[in-house]
Amino acid sequence: MNTITPDRDLVILDAPSNLGLRPPAPDTVPGCYKAPWALRNAGLVQRLGAADAGALVPPRYVATWTPGSGVRNGPAIAAYARRLADRVSAIRGEGGFPVLLGGDCSILLGPALALRRSGRYGVAYLDAHSDFRHLGNSPHVGAAAGEDLALATGRGDDYLADIDGLRPYVRDEDVIVLGVRDEEDLGDFADAGIAYVPGSDISLDDARKVLVRDELDGFWIHVDADVLDPSVVSAVDSPTPGGLGAAQFAELLGGLVSLPGAAGLEVTIFDPDLDEDGSQAAQLADILVSALS
Repeated sequence: MNTITPDRDLVILDAPSNLGLRPPAPDTVPGCYKAPWALRNAGLVQRLGAADAGALVPPRYVATWTPGSGVRNGPAIAAYARRLADRVSAIRGEGGFPVLLGGDCSILLGPALALRRSGRYGVAYLDAHSDFRHLGNSPHVGAAAGEDLALATGRGDDYLADIDGLRPYVRDEDVIVLGVRDEEDLGDFADAGIAYVPGSDISLDDARKVLVRDELDGFWIHVDADVLDPSVVSAVDSPTPGGLGAAQFAELLGGLVSLPGAAGLEVTIFDPDLDEDGSQAAQLADILVSALS
C-alpha cells in the first residue's frame, strides 16, 4: 500500500470535457465544461494554495446520436482519456496530488488508465447514480457519463474499456460506490461484487475496508456533485433528493484524501448554466476548500 497522502502538494488540472453527456435540450451542449472556470472564479486554486497545471482541452462535442450507434463521442472520449492519463501520470511523477476539475464523469477513464499503467488501484466513487450501464444490463448505451464505472471495470467496447490492453482499469472488488440513490440498479453491483453504501448514511470505515488493503497500491476519488443533496447544490443534470449535506460531504472527502494511498481526485457534473448567480459554484468551492485544506 502506497502511504503517500497529499498534504499541500495539490495540483489542479482542468478537464472540461462534456463528451460523455447527452444534450440537455435540442441544439444545446451540456454546460459542465464551464465548471472549472466557475470554480476558479470562486478562488478555488488560490484558496487551496494549489499548483496550477492549466487545462487539457477536449475534442469537439457532437450531439448527433441514435440508439445502436455506439457510445456518443466514443472515439473522442478514448483519445481524451489517453491524453488525460498522460497528464495525471506526469503530475504524480513530480510528486503532486492531482485534482481534476471536470467536466462529466467520463473523465474517470483518464486517471483510471494512468493508475492501471503503474499498478493496482481502487476507486472511491461518490455519486448519486450507479453509472454502471452496459450491454449486459441495457439494450444500448449512449452517454459515457452513465456508463463510466462500467467502462472502468472492463465492461464495454475495447476501444474504451481496454485501452493499451489494460482491461479492467479497476477490479470490481477494488471499488466502493458511496451515496448512490438510484436503488433500482444496486442489484447489478451486488451481482458484480462491487461494494456500495446507498443514501447518506456513510462512514469513512465503509471506504477504508475496501480501499486500504495490502493488495492495492492506492485509490482514486471520483466526486460527482450530485452526491450532494439538491438543497446544497442543485446545478447538476440529474439532481436527486436524499444526498449528503455540506458538512457531511466535506468530512467524508477530507477523510478519504487523508487515507493511506489516496492518489488524486476529480470533481464532475457541476453545471454553471444552472447556476445563474454563481452562488452554487461559491458553495461548492467552499466545501472543497473545507475538505482539502
